[in-house]
Amino acid sequence: MCGIAGFIDPRGFNAEHAGRVGTAMCGAIAHRGPDDAGIWMDPQRHVLFAHQRLAIIDLSKSGQQPMQSASGRYVLCFNGEIYNHQELRSELDACGKAPRWRGHSDTETILALIDAYGLERALQKFVGMFALALWDNEIKEVFLARDRIGEKPLYYGKNGDIFLFGSELKALRAHPEFAPTIDRDALCLFLRHNYIPQPFSIYQGIHKLPPGHFIKLGANATPTAYWSVDGAVQAAQKNPFEGSDEQALNVLDQVLMQSVKSQMQADVPLGAFLSGGVDSSLIVAMMQAQSLRPVKSFSIGFEDKQFDEAPFAKEVARHLGTDHHELYVSAEQARGVIPNLPKLYDEPFSDSSQIPTFLVSEMARQHVTVSLSGDAGDELFGGYNRYTWGNSIWSKLSAVPKPARHLAAATITRVSPANWNRFAAPLLAVAPQKFKHANVGDKLHKLAGVMGAASPEDVYQTLISHWDSPADIVKNGQEAATILTSPGDVASQLPFVERMMYYDMLSYLPDDILVKVDRAAMGVSLETRVPFLDHRVVELALRLPMYLKIRGGVGKWCLRELLYRRVPKHLIERPKTGFAIPVGNWLRGPLREWAEHLLDTRRLTSSGYFNAQQIETKWREHLSGDRNWHYYLWDILMFEAWRDEAGL
Repeated sequence: MCGIAGFIDPRGFNAEHAGRVGTAMCGAIAHRGPDDAGIWMDPQRHVLFAHQRLAIIDLSKSGQQPMQSASGRYVLCFNGEIYNHQELRSELDACGKAPRWRGHSDTETILALIDAYGLERALQKFVGMFALALWDNEIKEVFLARDRIGEKPLYYGKNGDIFLFGSELKALRAHPEFAPTIDRDALCLFLRHNYIPQPFSIYQGIHKLPPGHFIKLGANATPTAYWSVDGAVQAAQKNPFEGSDEQALNVLDQVLMQSVKSQMQADVPLGAFLSGGVDSSLIVAMMQAQSLRPVKSFSIGFEDKQFDEAPFAKEVARHLGTDHHELYVSAEQARGVIPNLPKLYDEPFSDSSQIPTFLVSEMARQHVTVSLSGDAGDELFGGYNRYTWGNSIWSKLSAVPKPARHLAAATITRVSPANWNRFAAPLLAVAPQKFKHANVGDKLHKLAGVMGAASPEDVYQTLISHWDSPADIVKNGQEAATILTSPGDVASQLPFVERMMYYDMLSYLPDDILVKVDRAAMGVSLETRVPFLDHRVVELALRLPMYLKIRGGVGKWCLRELLYRRVPKHLIERPKTGFAIPVGNWLRGPLREWAEHLLDTRRLTSSGYFNAQQIETKWREHLSGDRNWHYYLWDILMFEAWRDEAGL
């Protein structure tokens, strides 16, 4: 796990000056790899690679980067882990294509495989997470590539005459000639999603390389896919799993166990995040089953019991026999992370679970260098409530004439959320616990928005959206086309539940969940690994019929069944809390002064990015308690705090 950066300057450069620039780009992402730094350049070809190393496999100098291939043709700058690199070495040895090995790093294996098979074929053989830059000295070109699902980040683009790339935007900003301009269309997407979906970034002309793609860095270059979710879905449709429930569980158990085993390889201390939920508990259980000593597990607890899952994680850890560590955090400690978020996340990002994610990463790093997580179980196996709720709503709404739906929606929205809350209070007081929902008025207004949906995409977009009309908020901005606004043929052929899961795999998972974990963990030099995202697990999950994922209105049926083989059911079955924090209440209380400054109408008007009056209205409604606009306001606050940090 590391940080990479570099540039091509077609005008040529002075080696001494370029070295200083490379050092600055390295320094900007030193947190991603504090163990070593390296720079390689070819002044005649005007190219420079910079690397920060977090040593995980082969801690010796044999693993240093940038690394040159044995043939001398290639130079590699690599971030990530290739979990099957030992098998790939054996393959090269067996066919006589192996070099004389200098060490046992996966970096050396990557270079040897590219030497033997070429870049695209080598990429298809890798099992792992990675972002890499490759110099081909024979054809004098730089190639960039990213892992199949997008675990590791990679930005690239042209600024002026210079082509730049890096693991984080900080590295690009460290180049003295980088002159960033905020992309207002990308800002619209941020207000919609609370993240900026690939291939866009917050800067004009700078892109995220899509997962599963490689590109030749240069003018008018287009990313090429070597693996895609579309291709995996189509392959699954041609070869669906047709065995019994028990056979499916056994196959999934075997494939997932192998993924966990391969991701436990490290020459440094290793552990796992444990929330006590289905996904993380299953990963930790599989780790412990394959470990000769207690696995180090980590959970975070909150003084506010409403958000505290630590006791459940502790019970699971006790049953499995892990070496468990927990950290209880006060609200004040959690709020203390907020000033660091703009620098940590490097572009606007407003999934507020970024706060506890950082805290648990910081705690884990005190004990280990690598931590496995249970991320992606929800997207692959139907764990989100929106899959069942959205499908149920659409199946009912689509049978109702549109005029009747619009009338019902208008009737709901004529009553303010605050009044709905007041009307519902007496009923909720005597209702069973499962029907006691907070902010009933806001939920009814959200339902009213869904009622106007003309398609399944409209339902899904309403469910996942923050600001409904971002272009009305961002001055001179317009939402760029995404997979939701321009769905392809594969999406249109999927049933609605599978379509929502498909969209999440393409955007929400790589651009929110994986970004959240990568920046939080790498901010404290912690490598995270995601066993569910071994592409063989992903491809098997796509082959499984939906009834093995969602059964009786409950998601992740197959994962639960695998977990119950290892952990008693009563330790797992409870309402899901997640990594929620009470941002809405904080904005009305201890964060009010901070928020007032960033949301000041004069400030927003002066910057020229937003329609300040609409934001002011939502802020006042939120403070009054009539509405709960914290998702919307957190978007604006994170952008404004990021803009201050970036000096824009």
